Amino acid sequence: MNTSPLARAVAFATLGAGAVLPSLAHAEFIKDSKGTLELRNFYFNRDFRQDTPVPAQSKQEEWAQGFIMRLESGFTEGSIGVGLDALGQLGLKLDSSPDRTGTGLLKPDAQAGQPAHDEYSELGLTAKLRASKSVLKLGTLAPKLPVVQANDTRLLPQTFSGGSLNSLEIDGLTFDGGRLRQYNQRNSSDYEDMILNSAGGRRNFTGIAGVTADNFDFAGATYKWNDSLSTSYHYGALDQFYKQHYFGLIHVLPIADKQTLKSDIRFARSTDDGDTNVDNKALNAMFTYTLGFNAFGIGYQKMSGDTGFAYINGTDPYLVNYIQIGDFANKDEKSWQARYDYNFAGLGIPGLTFMTRYVTGDNVDLITTPGEGKEWERNMDIAYVFQDGPLKNLGVKWRNATVRTNFTNDLDENRLIVSYTMPLW
Repeated sequence: MNTSPLARAVAFATLGAGAVLPSLAHAEFIKDSKGTLELRNFYFNRDFRQDTPVPAQSKQEEWAQGFIMRLESGFTEGSIGVGLDALGQLGLKLDSSPDRTGTGLLKPDAQAGQPAHDEYSELGLTAKLRASKSVLKLGTLAPKLPVVQANDTRLLPQTFSGGSLNSLEIDGLTFDGGRLRQYNQRNSSDYEDMILNSAGGRRNFTGIAGVTADNFDFAGATYKWNDSLSTSYHYGALDQFYKQHYFGLIHVLPIADKQTLKSDIRFARSTDDGDTNVDNKALNAMFTYTLGFNAFGIGYQKMSGDTGFAYINGTDPYLVNYIQIGDFANKDEKSWQARYDYNFAGLGIPGLTFMTRYVTGDNVDLITTPGEGKEWERNMDIAYVFQDGPLKNLGVKWRNATVRTNFTNDLDENRLIVSYTMPLW
């Protein structure tokens, strides 16, 4: 009997959990377990606005359906608890063609000019151990830390293989540390060695061609001083590429009833490792004034040093001006952001939200060509989550972006995402 990739992923995950349940059949292991299935329908259209007479590709446009199954066990009883998590993912092609590929939704063919794969899937297992308030995980990971943030902005999320430790032993202090060995990109079903994001050479990195990393080591801590203030330090090192120190401060100042001022200040220092020339200081900050259901934000980001900002290819850099398309992290770039958010619950429409922002960057060192690089990007998001009725918890989001620049492609982009997460038990 033929089975779909999703059915196989579900079966494998169930068998994997079932194999250990007889020996780990403790009440908390079962009682604290949970499972969800997320359905994610994603349409992506990126229209290139090149000035060249015959552009290499006029647009990227694809439509796909994703299934993301998450199974999380509780922990066995005792001084050291044991648990097991499973992540099953499946992406299905609904519409694509060889001249419209490259959206990141679907798995590309190894040969250029060929259609994207009709489907791709992945099954990840994570063993976990808990002692007191510390949890050790080994296997499939999706870290969300300042020095490494797994990307989840397409059909399926990016994952890593490795080990991590999260500890809450000291009140107010959160510690994270570990090692990652490989990554599985968001439109792939294969693990591969990590490399550096070079952004088409605009970072001015040297010594990176043909080099891959054996691992990425990370460690750091966040301390919550009180309900209004937290500070953090994190360290990350991509073997053969760079070492990075990250400092952060978040402060929320109550001003009056339903009025606050949030300050989010970040600084990162990146230096070379191996034979690269990585040398970057990244100062960035975001200040957000909240008034009732409105939020007004101003952000600033500055790159200095011999190169642009360094981060693992495919991940989300922890920068305030990393937005829908651009990261504004090129060599010597300075950028400003203005942002506005509104929650329509203030008008009696709970579940409906709106966001718009504008980022402009200049002073980019174009490395090999004369002149100053400039760019700007405008984003707009409108999202609605049904609050009740037969469609309760169904989410619909439209994301729109416009990019204009004097050193790469101008483009207009639209994304339409329909998502629904259902509990499996």
